[in-house]
Amino acid sequence: MARTITISLPVKDIDVSKAFYTELGFKFNPQCGDESAALMEWSETISVMLLTHEKWSSFTTRPIPPSTSSEVALNISCESRDEVDAMNNIALVKGGTADINPVQDHGFMYGRDFADPDGHIWGAVWMDMSAIPSAQ
Repeated sequence: MARTITISLPVKDIDVSKAFYTELGFKFNPQCGDESAALMEWSETISVMLLTHEKWSSFTTRPIPPSTSSEVALNISCESRDEVDAMNNIALVKGGTADINPVQDHGFMYGRDFADPDGHIWGAVWMDMSAIPSAQ
């Protein structure tokens, strides 16, 4: 069995969040979830479980951080600079916040950070591994 990672995120509105992540390129898995949870798949090994605040609170007594905090930043690989730009633009149009940090352009690596409607931080990143400068 392949090792997988599932990132659980508290969200205010499951339907809004499902639509947001679908537009970014995640695929909804209808086998996993209900009106309080939705599994969104990025790849065969990486998924995001969206949980309503009520459902989230059934798993932990720790408070849900405000949408203005930075509890974690999640980076997601893209195939090109254009895909990085497209993902950032989709985030803006679909209720997120675009370019929450300065654009990172190092030639071999290009990234833009955005927040989803609940303030969770995502970094869309493209890298040309063959162009990474060697350490001196």
